[in-house]
Amino acid sequence: MSNYSKKDLDFFANKTLENYDNKNPSIIFKDNIKITNEDALIIQSNVARLRDKRGEEIIGYKIGCVSKDTQKKMGFTQPACGYLWKSELYTSGIELNKKDYTNPAMEAEFGVILSRDIKPEISSFDYILESIEGIYPLIEIHNLVFHGIEPYGAELLANNAIHAGVVLGLEKKLPTNKLETDLKLIYDNEIIDTWVNKKWPVDMLSEVNWLVKEQAKSNNYLKKGDLILTGAYGFPVPINDKKIIEVTSSAFGGVKAIFN
Repeated sequence: MSNYSKKDLDFFANKTLENYDNKNPSIIFKDNIKITNEDALIIQSNVARLRDKRGEEIIGYKIGCVSKDTQKKMGFTQPACGYLWKSELYTSGIELNKKDYTNPAMEAEFGVILSRDIKPEISSFDYILESIEGIYPLIEIHNLVFHGIEPYGAELLANNAIHAGVVLGLEKKLPTNKLETDLKLIYDNEIIDTWVNKKWPVDMLSEVNWLVKEQAKSNNYLKKGDLILTGAYGFPVPINDKKIIEVTSSAFGGVKAIFN
């Protein structure tokens, strides 16, 4: 049960957005506020409403914390989700400024674009698979900062699952058959992490139906053209003094970003 009123949660949402705009996210948690995960999702939704009201465009959703280890670390029993914004969508080769982020950290990931509106009442794994027009390798950007009390799950949710942008590679048409691929996260030509034997489509789409059902609870419905980040296999890795960030997949290509 929440310890906070609607007015309190509205205040937290306004401060969360203000801090995010000022490149200094999550400051409200320095006061050790203790919100529930449900409170955090209300804050996340309220921030999204504020951003929409000022003219920003939602272009899809991210799934986070898909691994059981990460969920345990965050105090979750399910994945996390957040909104994607057109103003924070970049194409491969983009040059970005580290000063625009707080402890910028990256994940290697796949994304899919939906080919039709999704009906939650009939959604299933196969239905989702039949609703995808393309798959993309991508770099997900995060502000990897937590000021509150562990576990950090509520803080993560309130801050849009610490999402700060996505760099999208080129679209690949969907394979007609099942296949396996690797996925690599590379900083300045050094392999930071590698995942092997990832199976299309099961490993990429395992939590998308969960996202559909979760968003429907808030009357959010995934629609044609939405980009869905399907979930990383590890935790965000800070780039520190590194500059050239790459993600490669043997089956689906690569993507690159430069952080000055």
